[in-house]
Amino acid sequence: MSSSENKSATFAGGCFWCTEAVFQRLKGVTRVVSGYTGGTTKNPSYKEVCTGKTNHAEAIQVYFDPEIISFEDLLEVFFATHDPTTLNRQGNDEGTQYRSAVFFHSEAQKVQAQNFIKQLEDKRVFENKIVTEITPASAFYQAEQEHQDYYNRNKEQPFCRMVIFPKVEKVKSLT
Repeated sequence: MSSSENKSATFAGGCFWCTEAVFQRLKGVTRVVSGYTGGTTKNPSYKEVCTGKTNHAEAIQVYFDPEIISFEDLLEVFFATHDPTTLNRQGNDEGTQYRSAVFFHSEAQKVQAQNFIKQLEDKRVFENKIVTEITPASAFYQAEQEHQDYYNRNKEQPFCRMVIFPKVEKVKSLT
């Protein structure tokens, strides 16, 4: 690891099992934590978040070394591995807890996310309008232990093979 200080980035792109698995494989990412953010309930449980009543999103907190991987590189992977054009939905998962969001930790992250979305829209990368919310990072609550490192511990489960594995493979082509 380089001598620079690790930075944080927080993304919500549907199921956190998927986003966690993708970001864990990036050089320069030192840690990924699955959890909940953006809502009003303190210390929510997975069961509570799944109701959609907490206003939290399933999200990941990414710790990265900016001398190895930039925030813009993280944005590129984020937008390439989920559908940012579907409001409160990713695949079969539906509800505000599955929304697409960048929770920025600095003004620079906010501006980079806004500019990145504008570039994607100018290039018409997606057929539909991007609905990813860009909002200040707030309290992040770590998900229960069974949700941490989920893909790596459960690769043979059908959901992991059918939904997460293709995203992991896609990341290999991006890096």
